[in-house]
Amino acid sequence: MIRVLLADDHGLVRDGLARLLGSVSDIEVVGAASNGEEAIVLAEEHRPDVILMDLRMPDIDGSEATRRLLQNDPATQVVILTSFSERDEILTALDAGAIGYLLKDAEPDELIRGIRAAAQGESPLAPKAARELLGSRGPAPANQLSDREREVLQLVTRGLSNKLIARELGISEKTVKAHLTTVFQRIGVTDRVQAAMWARDHHIA
Repeated sequence: MIRVLLADDHGLVRDGLARLLGSVSDIEVVGAASNGEEAIVLAEEHRPDVILMDLRMPDIDGSEATRRLLQNDPATQVVILTSFSERDEILTALDAGAIGYLLKDAEPDELIRGIRAAAQGESPLAPKAARELLGSRGPAPANQLSDREREVLQLVTRGLSNKLIARELGISEKTVKAHLTTVFQRIGVTDRVQAAMWARDHHIA
């Protein structure tokens, strides 16, 4: 059974999600928070496997709540569920440690698959969010990588593992993995060796 905590400042959204997920045999909703601070408290109380986290909430927003949650329990898988698909919003959430990024206009099946994927340590990413991150014109030039993507790529070039990169940058391993997935797709490579060669060719190493 996948234990899920909901965090959204709109009661109708929380109720709708609770009804939807309550009908799924392998998912149990263990709590519902109306803001980031409440999500942190409920997560400590219930120890959910997956947290569906709204991005824009009063007081503590979703990205900051995610950062604090993962400091308390690095094993928690946070999936952002929001209406916003701007590149900066996505990168901020991933940088905070979110394992996935889904949109509220997703079909129910897509949301359920995303929860199951996150529970397995995979990174569900809404197609619209993926397009925003990756662009639509093939491999991106070096100056279109974010500062954090460049830092991760530089450390890959130095031969560091995901664990060591996470330690070096003060972020989680799953955040490193999410950045690498994005970088590989943006620059058109499939593994770390190709990425390191690309970085050297583009004077990033």
